[in-house]
Amino acid sequence: MKAESARSSAITFETHGQQTEGGVEFWLGRDLQHLLGYATGDDLLKVVSKAKPASELSGHEVADHFADVGEMVDLCSGSQRELDGIMLARLQCAMVSESAISRDHITNDEAVRRTLLDRGIRPESLPAAEDVKKVECRLASEEKKSLKNLDALDS
Repeated sequence: MKAESARSSAITFETHGQQTEGGVEFWLGRDLQHLLGYATGDDLLKVVSKAKPASELSGHEVADHFADVGEMVDLCSGSQRELDGIMLARLQCAMVSESAISRDHITNDEAVRRTLLDRGIRPESLPAAEDVKKVECRLASEEKKSLKNLDALDS
């Protein structure tokens, strides 16, 4: 199932690819924003503004991989309007998507931390070697208590 999902998102990504008259492969930011997890084109442009220096530091000429463009977008009225946009090379699409993945990791980390804090566990106050053992003991203890509570309800 995961392999199918990965394949379908790759196909979707590839179907948005375009080429310049000179044969240079590119993607328009607004075409990819939802695939990359951004609610608006402006959210994507904020991440791109951070990715440009990283691209330059890795030895890539920013203008060759991130081209500022005007993109025509459809309005509810049926007309169109030009908005700031970006053309991305393949590598830069990957750089920008890393940011979306990082947001997911941060969200997951925050959820785990909240769960631990709800159980009275402050990870930063535990000695590193005892972290896992202490958490496992506490979880086992809580599980036993909840099972006893279930037994009491059955009686």
